[in-house]
Amino acid sequence: MPAAPRPHRAAHPRRRGAARAYSRPALSKGILTGADDASTIRLAPLPADVAQRTGVAAVSLDHGRREVLLDDGERVGYDGLVLATGARAATLTDIGSADPGAVETVLRDLDDARALAGRLVTRPRVLVVGGGVLGTEVASACVAAGCEVTVVGRDAPLLPQLGAHLADVVVAAARRHGVRFAHHEGGVRLRGAGPATTVDLADGRRFEADLVITAIGCRPNVEWLAGSGLLPARHRGGLAVDDRCRLVPGVVAAGDVAAFPGPTGHRRSPLWTSAIEQAGTAAAALLRADAAPLVPRPYFWTEQFGLALKACGALPVAGPPAVVDGDPDVGGALLRWPETTAVSINQRVPIARLRALALAG
Repeated sequence: MPAAPRPHRAAHPRRRGAARAYSRPALSKGILTGADDASTIRLAPLPADVAQRTGVAAVSLDHGRREVLLDDGERVGYDGLVLATGARAATLTDIGSADPGAVETVLRDLDDARALAGRLVTRPRVLVVGGGVLGTEVASACVAAGCEVTVVGRDAPLLPQLGAHLADVVVAAARRHGVRFAHHEGGVRLRGAGPATTVDLADGRRFEADLVITAIGCRPNVEWLAGSGLLPARHRGGLAVDDRCRLVPGVVAAGDVAAFPGPTGHRRSPLWTSAIEQAGTAAAALLRADAAPLVPRPYFWTEQFGLALKACGALPVAGPPAVVDGDPDVGGALLRWPETTAVSINQRVPIARLRALALAG
């Protein structure tokens, strides 16, 4: 039998601060609204037999010698390697859609969430660029803080993520809370410098704001792998793994950095639940040659504008659902798209039941 990999912490790019690991989904929910703080979202510490290093960055990988080079000059050897370097927020500056000096705020880590929560106390006029789930969750927190909020983007809000029916439910709730929406397929551009900020849509509409929050997705942290032979030419889609999260023999990838195979090819799924599933599969693949492949069980939830929405199954959904229980227009409801997806809205439904409904014919 091959030797078991030596336990070691996963090398990662440098991050601000050295906070203990925490649950990231709470950043756009409880941290921004004040319902949670850093102490309530911390994860349990690692076991004593795991050596952990913080405040250092992995800067290169020599897979031939099975070594990771850190920015302090240390070389860390490995028998098996997990690449879980995550992702960073994409910005309008990254894609050339911002004037030099224009200021945009992102929400990616605990420091970002704390800083943004502090800004909301002054009730600025907020403009959220990006109508995906993160963008609307941030908009919900800003409204709860008493801010005037506009959400702009390239796509109709939430349509690519949820599908027309569910997007309409959430957007209607947002409008009832005073959120304004605007989108144009031609995209947006951030204008100005410093606090004097405007956002222009391609159709000529202009929006002014005191605070611009960009929520247009994320980019995998893989550039440090250049020269390792493991980085694909087009790496913005992440590291293409197999159905056991293996990249090459002895190396696996999981989480935001991993592009997992599916019916439409390799795609990243930057969701908390995907990272949990992939982590278990990746660890098993390093330790056992006969490790079972991962069969993803999609699960998604969001809390915004008074809605608690949980979904098991494929998203986005197409067409209208069957109403299993409740009333979508009054209180909560349990919805079902047969053989694909089940969704609860403001109902306490066990995940096991949602999964069973999603799979039933």
